[in-house]
Amino acid sequence: MKNILVAYDGSEPARRALETGIELVKQLDGSLGIVSVIPVHPGRLGLNPWDDKTTHDRQLDDARRLAASRGVVAEILEPFGEPADAIERVAEAGRFDTIVVGSRGLNWLSRIVMGSVSDHLATHATATVVIAR
Repeated sequence: MKNILVAYDGSEPARRALETGIELVKQLDGSLGIVSVIPVHPGRLGLNPWDDKTTHDRQLDDARRLAASRGVVAEILEPFGEPADAIERVAEAGRFDTIVVGSRGLNWLSRIVMGSVSDHLATHATATVVIAR
């Protein structure tokens, strides 16, 4: 657990994941990457605040500053695509051995209908997955 990737979307669960990732990096003397996926929604106009580049950049700056305030320099990665698949691709390409992701606490029906990034990563990623609650 030396090369840690945190999935970040500005939400409270993502903030918990970031806090966990920062602590792991400090304890294990590792490196930190923060991945924030810019979702692609064909045919849809900016209904998701995360689609707004200004909002997206501001939230990533907040994440970078939080890591820096704890003495950790973070690499920021911003792929486009479906979040779970993009995080998995970034982890493999960057040779991250650990992925830290937050859990939104979805019930079983919501996970089926909306999908769960943490569930997908826990079952498909080749890296160790830590789910912060």
